[in-house]
Amino acid sequence: MGLGALVKDYRADLVVVNGENAANGFGLSVSLMEQFFSYGVDVITSGNHIWQQDELRSYLDSEKRLLRPGNYPPQAPGHGSVVVDCKGHKVGVLNLQGRMSLPAIDCPFRVGMEQVQKLHKQTPLILVDFHAENTEEKEALGLYLDGKISIMVGTHTHVQTADEKILPNKTAYITDLGLCGPSESVIGSKPEISIARQLTQMPLRSEISDNSPVLQGVCVTLDTLTGNALHIERFSRTFAI
Repeated sequence: MGLGALVKDYRADLVVVNGENAANGFGLSVSLMEQFFSYGVDVITSGNHIWQQDELRSYLDSEKRLLRPGNYPPQAPGHGSVVVDCKGHKVGVLNLQGRMSLPAIDCPFRVGMEQVQKLHKQTPLILVDFHAENTEEKEALGLYLDGKISIMVGTHTHVQTADEKILPNKTAYITDLGLCGPSESVIGSKPEISIARQLTQMPLRSEISDNSPVLQGVCVTLDTLTGNALHIERFSRTFAI
């Protein structure tokens, strides 16, 4: 219901969500993937937790609208980009993962530029989800790809940043989209467990909080001829349960 209201209010033509923590905070299940698509989601991106649900792995190869970061080794299941049709226009979506404070995989800058150049052969409309921990790495990649892509959004930290902007060469940018999950939580988890983990330094397993859900992200308007970003608006909405 919350997603539908957002799509209606913003008159969204294309919906991209990062679903890597949807399965109670640990990966994405097949049933949840199918639910996302049934709700009108066009592409699901992910990150370092996408490998945690074994049942999903075969779908990483067969479901083109489900992405894993494209700078994982080519031997890993799945693919990092897709081109989808959107009201007569082709839109490329590319998923990358950072290396600072995350597993040491291939360079997102090198792989990212290679993949963007390939996508440009099909469309000027390109969105990049950069799943990364470090703000410096995210800002650097945004400026590195500025003018070569339409949108770069950061994910992973679960805390929405307030730096949405149009970069000098017309790429829409935000360091982190934020959280789609329980409000009044610690990055989606029950605060008492997170506090106990900090106090005891024990590896306590997180549990999803049961507070009202919040949906956070951005809505971006693009020039379909040039791929330039015209407007970016950040949103954060809490829905009653």
